[in-house]
Amino acid sequence: MNKFSAHASRSRNLARSSPRVSALFMTCLFCGFCGAAAVARAQSAVQADVKTAPTRSADFIVAVVNSEPITHHEVVLQRARLDAQWPAGTAKPALAEVTAQALEQLINEKIQLQLARESGVRIEDDAVDLAEMNVARQNQLSKAQLHTKLAKEGLSVGAFRDQLRKQITLSRLREREVEGRVRVTDLDVDQFLREQRGAQTVLAIDLNLAMILVPVPEDSSPDQVSALQARAEAAVRRARAGENFAALVREFVGDQVPNGGAMGLRNAERYPSLFVDSTQALNVGEIAGPIRSGAGFHVLKVLEKRPGEAAPMMVTQTRARHILLRTSPQLTEVAAVNQLAQFKQRIAAGQVTFASLAREFSQDSSAASGGDLGWTSPGQFVPEFEQVMNRLNPGQLSDPLVSRFGVHLIEVTDRRDVPLSAREQRDMARNVLREKKLDEAFTAWQEELRGRAFVEMRDAPQ
Repeated sequence: MNKFSAHASRSRNLARSSPRVSALFMTCLFCGFCGAAAVARAQSAVQADVKTAPTRSADFIVAVVNSEPITHHEVVLQRARLDAQWPAGTAKPALAEVTAQALEQLINEKIQLQLARESGVRIEDDAVDLAEMNVARQNQLSKAQLHTKLAKEGLSVGAFRDQLRKQITLSRLREREVEGRVRVTDLDVDQFLREQRGAQTVLAIDLNLAMILVPVPEDSSPDQVSALQARAEAAVRRARAGENFAALVREFVGDQVPNGGAMGLRNAERYPSLFVDSTQALNVGEIAGPIRSGAGFHVLKVLEKRPGEAAPMMVTQTRARHILLRTSPQLTEVAAVNQLAQFKQRIAAGQVTFASLAREFSQDSSAASGGDLGWTSPGQFVPEFEQVMNRLNPGQLSDPLVSRFGVHLIEVTDRRDVPLSAREQRDMARNVLREKKLDEAFTAWQEELRGRAFVEMRDAPQ
């Protein structure tokens, strides 16, 4: 296994070398409704606090950042956003921990917004309009439907647009201040690739190990475990003293074990990692153990050790096709979604083929080839398209997907694992390293700003 596969999806926002990307899709910085429903519930809770606690205002100052206050109300709203974004199915931290995290985020945000104002970062209304449109389309809503949804959740359009403007401001500031600090050199790439190959070296070995197992029953008492461990240690001493290992296997395990306990020549990755780690530094004929596992105590002898063939660095590629309908005054988003939904039904019923519909109706250059987008590696499409595509099995159709360029119907036709070329390895390594360095640079920059700011803590948030 190589780290490129693990890093491929993380680096998709950075790997945009395909000319197809700009022609098809655009990344949106925002997803969902920015916790709109959670924020609305939090606002209701604050209002309820005001009614039930008349002796003290529910809103009060919890911190001052360079003379600008952060209120309890703001902390409650930020805490609600964090709560809404928490991954489903995972345990949430304690309320106090989330509250502290929300306050720290607000402090850092306040510091950065102050710097943005001082350095002249201004966000035009057109940029906010575009962000609002992207949020609507990512949620397969028109702008009017988005506004209606926000109103039902108790969040005004003005407040929502203010949140978008704030996030765009922070994004532009961070791009300007942080990205210039990051540089990935050829030496960095070379070192990264050496480390990846080094991690594969252990598994690029063929091993033949012989084993004596002294089993430990689950209900063994500590005294019984000690006695069994002593038995395994005795086997180790005698093996290292030069006694015949096959004879020791018969004595300690029994005649039922074939081949004198030898497990056969195989690639190291086919052995338990516990065995590989224990014998990695040993030469042929040397003994490892006793090694404790859930089954008991193991004594291992290295019978053979040969260089194996290193597994190539692999990447999973997807072949997909799509039908694109561009919206216009004559074709609204709703109409395009309905039309593609009908196409999906007709294809599923076997009434028509995907390729024939793509040739007739798709409004991009892939139409001539039946909507075929060819083989693509992770990162060639922006996340909203790739996330939908990756959830599909070969032969499966998506629901209509809305992007700023129109509405798409996607079908995955095939998947394959292919080795990366030397150039592809370097390109992906550079993307992984750049993402890592951006994270480190942003953290350092944020800590630097925090250290220079004056922050006064007041009443603790509740």
